[in-house]
Amino acid sequence: MLVKGKHYRTIWLKENVLQIIDQRQLPHEFIIEDLKTTDDVARAIKEMHVRGAGLIGATAGYGMYLATLEAPSADFDKYLVDAGEKLKATRSTAVNLAWAVERQLKEILKGNSVEEKKDIALKIAEKIADEDAEFCRRIGEHGLKLIEEIYKQKNKPVNILTHCNAGWLAFVDYGSATSSIYAAFDKGIPVHVWVDETRPWNQGARLTAWELDQHGVPYTVIADNTGGHLMQKGLVDLAIVGADRVTYTGFVANKIGTYLKALAAKHNNIPFYVALPSSTFDWKTAEGKQIPIEERGSEEVKYAQGLLDGEIKKVLLTPKNSKAANYAFDVTPPELITGLITERGICKPSEEEIKKLFSKN
Repeated sequence: MLVKGKHYRTIWLKENVLQIIDQRQLPHEFIIEDLKTTDDVARAIKEMHVRGAGLIGATAGYGMYLATLEAPSADFDKYLVDAGEKLKATRSTAVNLAWAVERQLKEILKGNSVEEKKDIALKIAEKIADEDAEFCRRIGEHGLKLIEEIYKQKNKPVNILTHCNAGWLAFVDYGSATSSIYAAFDKGIPVHVWVDETRPWNQGARLTAWELDQHGVPYTVIADNTGGHLMQKGLVDLAIVGADRVTYTGFVANKIGTYLKALAAKHNNIPFYVALPSSTFDWKTAEGKQIPIEERGSEEVKYAQGLLDGEIKKVLLTPKNSKAANYAFDVTPPELITGLITERGICKPSEEEIKKLFSKN
C-alpha cells in the first residue's frame, strides 16, 4: 500500500536482514527497523513492533529463515525446532504464528544438506509473504461485491464500521477487512469508514486511520463504545472486521470488543462480516471456548501513548496503584456473523460451508 505515495509492504528481506515497519511509532513516526536474529524477531512479535495475524505469520516465516543462518551445522535441526518453539511462545491467540513455523519446519527438514535447508527456508518465507498479499487482494475482490450491492441499493456513500486494524499493516499488503474498502474506493464507489479507536493499543485510531489517510479514503475515528449508537441511528451499512483465529466451525477470535460490535449489529440488522485468509483458520479447534485468549500487561491499559510537543510520550490514565485486566481478544460465535470473506469467496460461518469452500486444495 501507499506511504506518501510510495508503495510499501510491511515486511521484506534486504541482504539477509529482515526489515519491518515499527508499528509502535505510528502514526507520528514512520520508522523502518532491522531484525537480524531470531531473538530480534521474537521480541518484535511479542512487543508488537509487528502485529496482526497475517504479518505475525509472515514475520515468523522469515524468522525461521534467519534461524537457518545462525544455526550451528552440528546441531542444525534441533536449533531450528527450538527457534520455532521460541517464536510460537511469543503470542498465543493468532493461529498464523504456529502455522508459519510448522510449515517452515515441515519443508526445511526435507532438505539433504545445510545449504539446501537454507534455500528451502528462504523460498518458503517468501512464499508465505507473497501468498498473504495475494490472498488479501482476492479478499478485496470478493468483499467489493458486498459494498457494490449496498451502493446500488442506496445510491449514497456506503458507511462501513471496522474494529482494530485489519489493514495492510496487519498483513503483508492490502489487509483483510480494509482490502474490500480500498477496492471499492479505487473503483470510484463513495465509501466512508467509522474507525473504532480500539483500546488499549488504539490500533484503529493510530493505524487504520493512518492507512486510510494515506490512501485518501474518507473516515471518522470514534470511541469504542460509539458503534451501537451509530447503528441505531442508521449510520452504519456494513461492518467488516478481521480475525486472529477462526475455528472450522465458525467461531471468531479477534481484538477485544469485536463481540460487542457483533451483538449490536445483530440487534440492528446490520450485516457483520469477518475477512480472513485461509491461514487464519484453525482446522484443529471446534469450540470458541477452546481458543487461548492472550492476556497482556496491565500497563497497556493504564497508560496511553501520543504526541506531545513534538515527542512521543506515555501518560498515566488511572490512579497509580490501580489494577487493570488486559484481555487482548474475545470470541464471537457464528450466529452473530453474516459471513466470512476469504480468498476463495464468501461463506457462512458453519463447519459445512467452510469445509465445502476449502475442500479443494
